[in-house]
Amino acid sequence: MTKFSYIYFKKDKKLRILNSKLNSKLTVVFLHGLKSDMEGKKPLFLNRYCKKNKVNFLSLEYAGHGKSYGKFENGTISQWRNNVKFVIRKIIKKEKFLIVGSSLGAWLGLLQFQDFKKQIIGFIGIGSAPEFLDRLIWQKLKNNEKKLFLKKKFYMLKSDGYEYKIKLAFLKDGRKNKVLNKKINSKIPVFLIHGKKDDVVPLKLSKKIFSIFPRAKKKMEIVKGGDHSLSRKGDLNKLTNLINKVIY
Repeated sequence: MTKFSYIYFKKDKKLRILNSKLNSKLTVVFLHGLKSDMEGKKPLFLNRYCKKNKVNFLSLEYAGHGKSYGKFENGTISQWRNNVKFVIRKIIKKEKFLIVGSSLGAWLGLLQFQDFKKQIIGFIGIGSAPEFLDRLIWQKLKNNEKKLFLKKKFYMLKSDGYEYKIKLAFLKDGRKNKVLNKKINSKIPVFLIHGKKDDVVPLKLSKKIFSIFPRAKKKMEIVKGGDHSLSRKGDLNKLTNLINKVIY
């Protein structure tokens, strides 16, 4: 049975985490996607993989997600970025870690390079969606939809069978957390995996991540028949194969 626990981010604000601490100086950090949690196939599979391979595993549910504090509609990229930063500092401290980010999680993972660049040994993005608020929502709205968004201060986003309330403040905060305009000169493996049938995040957005890593060892794996979640057994095995290439 998977053992989740809680950590206080601030007084009365608890974040739910999944932390499998073994006798290792390396941690795999998994960052989930928008409106997701740690009970999906990817985090549970990766937790089992790490235990089997005697590597530490860490994941968390950002504010407004899963069983962590707060409401989703009040969340921002800055808030979630700080949630991740806090948990890494508290649990991993000065040790090395690998970031595995899914969709939104890839964006939040790239933001961590600003604070933990020397500790990060690799980056793996799954259906990566950096700066998606502007690039996949705002820029695709028609002029009349943009005007309505600005007037109402929110927009109802329909994506992957779900509907989310996106506040204007959320959009504006996202613009303060850009990652595709800053080079990261780390000589690390940067691997991207993307489903060929992903109808949520276009492949070209995921690929933009390569442009900010001029010195990295890069690899793009496109999964035939794969959707945005990439949670099939074969998809998960492809993911752990990429992790093996980083940590071994």
